[in-house]
Amino acid sequence: MEQRINGALIHYVDHGDGVPLVSFHGAGVDHREIEAAIEALLPIASCRRIYPDLPGMGHSTVEGLGSNNNVVAQMAAFIEQLQAGPVLLLGHSYGAYLARGVAARRPDLVLGLALLCPLAGQAHPLPEHQVVQQDAGAYSELEAGQREGFDEYFVVRTRATARRYRDHVVPGAALLDEDGLGRIFSDWTVDVGSGPFPAPTLIVAGRSDSTVGYLDAMDLLGQYPHATLAVVDGAGHALMHERPRLLAGLLGDWLDRAGVPVAQD
Repeated sequence: MEQRINGALIHYVDHGDGVPLVSFHGAGVDHREIEAAIEALLPIASCRRIYPDLPGMGHSTVEGLGSNNNVVAQMAAFIEQLQAGPVLLLGHSYGAYLARGVAARRPDLVLGLALLCPLAGQAHPLPEHQVVQQDAGAYSELEAGQREGFDEYFVVRTRATARRYRDHVVPGAALLDEDGLGRIFSDWTVDVGSGPFPAPTLIVAGRSDSTVGYLDAMDLLGQYPHATLAVVDGAGHALMHERPRLLAGLLGDWLDRAGVPVAQD
């Protein structure tokens, strides 16, 4: 599916019915990574799940966009054009940074906010990149040229996480508008507001995340007075793939706090 906003195209996929959940993926991939993770975590009947490609990634374009704040405005307009009422908004990494900007700019559009491995202020030192689990057969799922990227991203290296990387991370990495993203990222800082965000919030960080760390995530509690914070042992920046059962429980609680009925098995 597609929307065109101020000349730029936003490509997205849309599943199911119910309270809308819009999920923003991280930088350097497309919607397929976060789609694969969230579809495996949430009961299908809980929400309408909407996964856009962020500008310059996947099949979304960057016409007229020159900063991350422009991207925030673009994604707020995307949510408004869905005409689905306020949405649950979830983001991973860079996507969490943009989600914070949307929530600050248009709190009327956001029923609840979930920030997974959020890119925040980078005010604290990062943990070293250390392997948590290394299964002997993990690399058999990958081509030789995919192993380095897998090792850089994952600290839990199993056949299952290798397949997730191969099938849902690698394809999106080939669809980047490098020039367009360079222009956007050159004006990096997002206006995330200074006042409290009142809606139910979930903040989840990996204790072994060497990309954004976990201490900055803890600093976010002051701005989100109705936040649950989890710092997860045995997970890194790919937490949503590495600790799915734990994350499913945290997301279920977040949905409950946001007033969304969760289907029972």
